[in-house]
Amino acid sequence: MKNKLLRMINEDVGVEDLTTCALINENHTSKAEIITREKGVFAGLKVVKEICDLYGLKYEFIKKDGDIINSDDRILIIEGHTRNILAIERTMLNLIMRMCGIATLTYETLNKIHSLNEDIILASTRKTTPGLQVFEKEAILIGGGDPHRFRLDDCVMIKDTHRHIVGDLKKAISLAKNYISFTKKIEVEVESVDDAKIAAESGADIVMLDNMSPSEIKEVLLVLNDNNLRKNVLIEVSGGITPDNVLDYVVDGVNIISMGFLTHSAKPLDLSLEII
Repeated sequence: MKNKLLRMINEDVGVEDLTTCALINENHTSKAEIITREKGVFAGLKVVKEICDLYGLKYEFIKKDGDIINSDDRILIIEGHTRNILAIERTMLNLIMRMCGIATLTYETLNKIHSLNEDIILASTRKTTPGLQVFEKEAILIGGGDPHRFRLDDCVMIKDTHRHIVGDLKKAISLAKNYISFTKKIEVEVESVDDAKIAAESGADIVMLDNMSPSEIKEVLLVLNDNNLRKNVLIEVSGGITPDNVLDYVVDGVNIISMGFLTHSAKPLDLSLEII
């Protein structure tokens, strides 16, 4: 993470911060605070620590990851060379604003889901920002969600592209089972009742019902139950789910709701750094 953060800051600064170097002596020191302009969930403690350590800045946290923060709350205090504080300001704020936004959206959406069913898992997807995946997935966890796959090597996930190439869903699952260790799960993305039944019969650990309506999801669950295919299969629903319609997908028998919306459409929380 340190190298990634250093590259980000160097990309922002360039050769030097012309304004700060022209106006402020290199030995000048300051104390600054980060405050929030709106209510949300704080996320980004590790990012702040890593950046401050890289630039020799002292820090004191008033809030910790997962804390509810309100407008004008002080989140943390930073102290050290003024030039270093101003050099890291924008990159650090951009990252933790993004993380706070994702954590807040995850927390709020999960509360909605759990108002109807406390057993359903809310998961993210791989619809993350390239280069920011580790930070966005961390924010999902802080907000109470599940990161799903961090990378392609986390588990097998047979999608429509794989099935199109292999030509047969049952064969695709068989090939996967013969290739991977017993420690890895096999997830299969399906778009019909028949394919959901084939996936469950063929030994999939997770069946993802992709872009299905709530009524279609109920039909799949009924067929799987009628054929005694639910015992060892988790049911995940995904595709087109937003905070506005998520409660429609809280269907009895669904284990996981996964939402790309949590990362690709989360609004950053408004934070500010002020010299004190």
